[in-house]
Amino acid sequence: MKKRLRERLAALGYAVQGADEALLGFALDKAVGSIKNDCNLADLPEGLQRIAVEWAAGEFLQAKKAFAPDDLAGLYLEAAVKQIQAGDTTVQFAAAEGGSQTPEQRLNQLINYLLSYGRSELACYRRLRW
Repeated sequence: MKKRLRERLAALGYAVQGADEALLGFALDKAVGSIKNDCNLADLPEGLQRIAVEWAAGEFLQAKKAFAPDDLAGLYLEAAVKQIQAGDTTVQFAAAEGGSQTPEQRLNQLINYLLSYGRSELACYRRLRW
């Protein structure tokens, strides 16, 4: 799963470095442990591995944001398209100053999305505790 986590972070624009290995392992262990505890499982089923990868990516980015924010410089957090103009018609997607989100707000949204991804799917794997 660590390979899938590296691939997910690369897809988000973060280049994993050698110094990140310990944090990757910690984030993955935390995500897997949380899922196993929530569902009362001894092993993580294959169907929940992608959720664990998303949660681990969110944990990783949250830790990087808190302790090494300069490492996140490679993430592209700008709005994709602000304005399209075709002939005399103009469509503006993001408001000019003040109306759009800052890159930090977009990063926070991404982290929140990753940390909450697939939570409703856990019910399919939940076992009763006796």
